[in-house]
Amino acid sequence: MSTAGLAYFEPAVPRVLAHRGLALEAPENSLLAFAHALALGVTHIETDVHASADGIAVIAHDTDLTRVAGRPDRVDALMVAELAALDLGEGQHLPTLAEALDAFPEARFNIDLKSAQAVQPTVDAIRSARAEHRVLLTSFSERRRRAALALLPQVATSASGPRFAAALLSSVVRGGPLVRAALRGLHAVQIPVRALGLDTVSPARIRAFHAAGVEVHVWTINESAEMTRLLALGVDGIVTDRADRALEVVATLE
Repeated sequence: MSTAGLAYFEPAVPRVLAHRGLALEAPENSLLAFAHALALGVTHIETDVHASADGIAVIAHDTDLTRVAGRPDRVDALMVAELAALDLGEGQHLPTLAEALDAFPEARFNIDLKSAQAVQPTVDAIRSARAEHRVLLTSFSERRRRAALALLPQVATSASGPRFAAALLSSVVRGGPLVRAALRGLHAVQIPVRALGLDTVSPARIRAFHAAGVEVHVWTINESAEMTRLLALGVDGIVTDRADRALEVVATLE
């Protein structure tokens, strides 16, 4: 599927997708981390969404709060007011998706749906912010991805784990039509450099993915030399914890 006409893809490639924002001096997935990335000139934020106990889309990567807040509670076991009261450091809390979309109205958001319960709240937040044109919805789960796209068919989307696995295995037999069939209806593949024991970003595979009409975004790349190598191969986006480094690398290509 072509990305033409989708505002999410309007900024020129290569893209820097700030993975959970820029968390060098801010908690990951916080409004401050997003602000730091955007202040550098990043246009795309990669983030994750769970649902609170009262059905609000909350930005968080993990199922529970052990790593980010030092407590074992599950995100979906707490009300949004309880989550907002948590101190993550630097005066930050777990923001709702609605907060983030409202705080950064020009930013593009790449949203990973982390649970089935998060699908409807995420759709509601996007609709309320009228942000359909500037989000990409994805999930490792094809069921979650499809459920979200059934409600927001006009938004951009990238391959789930099963869809990408099918495309990657199809590429082994040089099956261009099979790769295109596996990626039909998608706008991007967002992938690690290796999967299923295979190099996902060989020149031949990048050509096959591009021929299927999708962009290729690679995660999570934090070293400048590796960013340079991947961009030279023709990938369209770098998902990174070090948006500062990625922007410097991209600047050398201009």
